[in-house]
Amino acid sequence: MRFSWMLTFVVLSGCGSAYISPSVQEVSEASASSPSVDVVPLTVAVATQANRSAYTPRHLPKIFAQVTPIPSARQSPALPDPVVNAATRPSAVETRIPPKQATTPYRIGVADVLLLATPTATSTVEQLSGLLAAQNKRQGYTVQDDGAIAIPDVGRVQVADLTLDEAEAEIFQALVKNQITPSFSLEIAEFNSQRVAIGGAVAKPILAPISLKPLLLGEALQLAGGITAADQDFTTIRLYRGGKIYQIPLTKYLSDSTLHSIRLTDQDSIYVDISFDLVRAQAFFSEQIQLVSLTAAARSQAMAKLQAEFTIQSKRADELRAGFQSREALDAIARDYVYLAGEVATQGRFTLPFERKAMLADALFSQAGITTREGNVSQIYLLRGNHEGTKVTAYQLDARNMANMVVATRMELRPGDILFVAEQPVTKWNRTISQIGPSIIAAAVN
Repeated sequence: MRFSWMLTFVVLSGCGSAYISPSVQEVSEASASSPSVDVVPLTVAVATQANRSAYTPRHLPKIFAQVTPIPSARQSPALPDPVVNAATRPSAVETRIPPKQATTPYRIGVADVLLLATPTATSTVEQLSGLLAAQNKRQGYTVQDDGAIAIPDVGRVQVADLTLDEAEAEIFQALVKNQITPSFSLEIAEFNSQRVAIGGAVAKPILAPISLKPLLLGEALQLAGGITAADQDFTTIRLYRGGKIYQIPLTKYLSDSTLHSIRLTDQDSIYVDISFDLVRAQAFFSEQIQLVSLTAAARSQAMAKLQAEFTIQSKRADELRAGFQSREALDAIARDYVYLAGEVATQGRFTLPFERKAMLADALFSQAGITTREGNVSQIYLLRGNHEGTKVTAYQLDARNMANMVVATRMELRPGDILFVAEQPVTKWNRTISQIGPSIIAAAVN
């Protein structure tokens, strides 16, 4: 009976019916059906050499790098230090330059102060003697709400929305009409009707007046004492005009001198933002809208345009992020994988992360796992083939001494790697017995 049992086992083994398990074996030369295989013990030096192979992790879309505005300290408790490293923040933002403004002469407006100089000489000889400039009578006139100035013995003269030459002509006609010698000179003493608000990270926030000479962006920032931001990479110059927001990264502004010559117009608002905080910028622009709006209706319309601009930007960012995440959930995004085989907890694939390199330990402990009952911890292999598919390097990690697992934290993974854990010898024997056991019993009964 014992002889019959042993004979049956030998026959079944010889016929190929016994259990066959996968393993990693060295192959000196490649053949038409299989590549050559080199088994290399995994050490710190070997891991360092293997990590020198070129590999760049996949990047997330730029929309995920935008920094969320930080709430005001008055509205929320103290927050812990940010967990996102500053290096992952965007190095630049989208540049939106305002359209070029046509060069037009200055037009007089309400609250401007006009200086009217008339001669007081009593004779022609005095007028021609060069003493006229010293004897001139200089009188300032403020442009009132109705756009007129009041000149004694002449009356009210409409000058609002006129150029300096056009205003001189109007005053000339008014003097002639009242039979007054039209000998005078006209200039603007104070420019109060057209202003640009400048705030944010500047030395002194101001309302800069627009005068006969066009006010340029570079000059406006100098009038405010210059930009005081410590970190140029995260600073943006934002310009609000007519319900739209334009923005220029400070690094681009400093490198492109043509941006200094952007012409500013009446009611422009400039905000130097040092934290990509659209909420703070919106508050500043809203305040300026309230200051410059003449009626409640105009104020409401401007606020609606501003809110719509911020809402569109926010919704667009949310849609882009949600669209990417949906495509990723449907496996429509190209990703890099490492494949898991052998005596691991779950055979499948390990997805390499965005923006960083994963280590062998990440795959072993986060998803794969080693079933120590069946898995042979002395035969953990990371299989990596060359580009031609003719050679495979099998990095063998012997984890019987757990101190060797430190090497797994230094061995970087590459797309297409295969993590394989061989089975325990006793596991192989048990599986062999479980497969041939019924055949042996049947043979014994026969």
